[in-house]
Amino acid sequence: MASDPLLDSTNEEIYALRTIAPGPSGRLPLRAEQLAGMTSGDLFGWTQNAGMGWDPRKLIGKDYLILSTQGGIRAPDGSPIALGYHTGHWEVGLLMEEAAKTFSAHNGVPFAGYCSDPCDGRTNGTAGMLDSLPYRNDAAMIFRRLIRSLPTCRGVVGIATCDKGLPAMMMALAGIQNFPTVLVPGGVTLRAEEAEDTAKVQTLAARFAQGEISLEHAAEMGCKACGSPGGGCQFMGTAASSQVVGEALGLTLTHGALSPSGAPIWRDLARRSAMAVMAMEKAGTATKNILSDDSIHNAMVVHAAIGGSTNLILHIPAIAFAAGLRRPSVEDWARINRAVPRLVDVLPNGPTHYATVQVFLAGGVPEVMLHLRELGLLKLGARTVSGRSLGENLEWWEKSERRKRLREKLHQLDGVDPNNVIMTPARAKERGLTSTITFLQGNLAPEGAVVKSTAIAPDLIDGEGLFLHEGPARVFGSEAAAIAAVKSTGDDRIRPSDVLVLIGIGPGSGMPETYQITSALKYLKNGKRVALVTDGRFSGVSTGACIGHVSPEAWANGPIGKLRDGDRLRLRIDTRGLHGTVDAISVSDQELGSRARNPVLQPDTRVPADTRLWSALQNASGGSWAGCVYDPERIAHLLALGGAAEAASRTTLSISRQG
Repeated sequence: MASDPLLDSTNEEIYALRTIAPGPSGRLPLRAEQLAGMTSGDLFGWTQNAGMGWDPRKLIGKDYLILSTQGGIRAPDGSPIALGYHTGHWEVGLLMEEAAKTFSAHNGVPFAGYCSDPCDGRTNGTAGMLDSLPYRNDAAMIFRRLIRSLPTCRGVVGIATCDKGLPAMMMALAGIQNFPTVLVPGGVTLRAEEAEDTAKVQTLAARFAQGEISLEHAAEMGCKACGSPGGGCQFMGTAASSQVVGEALGLTLTHGALSPSGAPIWRDLARRSAMAVMAMEKAGTATKNILSDDSIHNAMVVHAAIGGSTNLILHIPAIAFAAGLRRPSVEDWARINRAVPRLVDVLPNGPTHYATVQVFLAGGVPEVMLHLRELGLLKLGARTVSGRSLGENLEWWEKSERRKRLREKLHQLDGVDPNNVIMTPARAKERGLTSTITFLQGNLAPEGAVVKSTAIAPDLIDGEGLFLHEGPARVFGSEAAAIAAVKSTGDDRIRPSDVLVLIGIGPGSGMPETYQITSALKYLKNGKRVALVTDGRFSGVSTGACIGHVSPEAWANGPIGKLRDGDRLRLRIDTRGLHGTVDAISVSDQELGSRARNPVLQPDTRVPADTRLWSALQNASGGSWAGCVYDPERIAHLLALGGAAEAASRTTLSISRQG
């Protein structure tokens, strides 16, 4: 009978076995008084350290933990043995190595742990997106559990890059308040020569379906968009915005965000970050001494100045909650966005659309902060992981050799004036940059909605800064149905002036993002003349008149779920005053309220049980405007009330049966 290679191997080497080995040489550096008081766990930890090959003589050093979202398996030459989910976590293991070597060189004992992260770009338009936002909370818990599972840990370096892994890491570090922690952003990928950027290539299918590009163009552009194998995307989406916010919070060393992945300057950040953790440990400084209401304020101000992703409306409150701080409200966001001008010209907002690596060379976060300092918008006394206040960091940056040389390097490499990338308020106003986010209300969004108003095409905004759009609703109950209409060239196609209404993708369904639709509308010939309204959220790279987070959502019986095809809608967005409305104008509020839900609103059978659990827990904790967090006290309180109500109901039923 022929052998089955799945059941056994013909390789004789598999039988070279033994049942006993010499074990590590040397002795644990134990002292009698120490051993008598050691827990079995601490003692066995040393045994395990020696078993993994660490020199037992060096075990008396302080233990430090390096956490990351590393994904894939890289060969020593960088070639893939197994792919990661995305470039953002492909190279971060190199940062871990730099940090570990730095700890070792200073007599520390480095440990490493991982929780890899998904790619929103990879899952857009697929069922995988239903796990995207829920992953963030899960990963934050895993990171915190990993930290607590090393009881001898004296400090943590957290390394992460992209849309959900980086917010999860910040939530984790914020929640470990009694440790020194430093965040190392994983950096950005380079631009590719003669190629489309990583945002535009995600629209190849839609443009091909509309006959706007050839198959050959799609095949070539789709292959070469990533200029380097590591780092987050080249645009100021959620990944890059989160890196910027991490630095603005004071968790990252000055000028650490948006560094080019794989470059010596990128590796250097990891080495200095390990040094910073050791310095914090020596000084007795913990994360609770860094994060404050002032640092949350600074993060929101810088987010507005860079034109950051609307997804940070979910993430910054979650970080604040993890740190035990007050969560910013919609009113706080609106107030800050009215006060803060957008100063950065970067993909996808424009107008010139520089890449994130060019923003880094132009001076990155501290350069933006110099302008904000002059406007009196920052809390300069906020502490940072450098051991200095934000104000002191900016004083150093302004006169630093690093600033001078990198800004000169941008001009040498790309012929770009750094002052055209990160601008003074006067120059930004002259070039038409408007403030970032507008919060809306109206009869379709009685509890609010949000639009990245700075990303609406300038030629659609009048001289007073007003965007007006009126048109018929095209209502879809799934992203698949909506993108099919966007790609269609038939009678069901989306037409200019239509308002594409996508319902049923709010928190009740995992709040998937809708980038494949928003990106298609941006790059298709007449797409900018189509508006989008949804109870879901958008990718950070989305642009155009895309109104999201409409609340109440359709599954909470919100008005958006009662719209019908042909209902006339009006969108009014004041991009200067940062207010506006989203209304149904062909139907009265009373009639709209009395309608049944649109029959296209059907449960998505692909929503996994894990996501349904996330939906229930975050809803009990305040929902999307509160950051989609888990509030243990609130959840326990509601469960107790529910348990009491259930017990009372059983008692009432028993009495009625006896009667």
